[in-house]
Amino acid sequence: MASHPFTVGFDLDMTLIDSRPGIKAAYQALSAATGAYIDADLAITRLGPPLEEELRVWFPEERVREVADMYRELYPTHAIAPTLAMPGAREALAAVRRLGGRSVVVTAKFEPNAKLHLTHLGLEADAVIGSLWAEAKAEALREHGASVYVGDHVGDVRGAHTAGALSVAVATGPCDTAELGAAGADVLLDDLTAFPAWLERHVGKA
Repeated sequence: MASHPFTVGFDLDMTLIDSRPGIKAAYQALSAATGAYIDADLAITRLGPPLEEELRVWFPEERVREVADMYRELYPTHAIAPTLAMPGAREALAAVRRLGGRSVVVTAKFEPNAKLHLTHLGLEADAVIGSLWAEAKAEALREHGASVYVGDHVGDVRGAHTAGALSVAVATGPCDTAELGAAGADVLLDDLTAFPAWLERHVGKA
């Protein structure tokens, strides 16, 4: 890591990828497999927290682990193909690379499925770390020496600050600019298309 001047962490869902169509399809498949009602349209409006939090809305606690495993097995078949890169995602990762930095993806998503998304979309990161949410994301951010963390949720802001990293928030997920600002985001961007220019200024100042 010493040969790199900086490392930037990125969240995945609704930061780098628009996984709503894929996650909706996965929830619909889970509903069909279990016979349980799941409002998939509602579920995809609150992406960010761990899967288990959403499943607790639709299943009793004693079934959550079993159903989570089932969802993760169904996920590659139903969720990867419909998912698209967010506007500016490729350019954001390319900007980090162009300026000599490293990109690490730190997400609450099951790590093998997160890697499938990146591979399918041709999004290249130096490391991918899954199953971490909010403050727990700081573990990976610290380990990889990330000085910036980019995310779309107030949980991402908390993760960045717990790690001592700058919180760059994009208003492309369930939290709007006002919520992200109130949570203490250091930088607010409408979406990732504004990130390369911001990063150039940030690196130049550093």
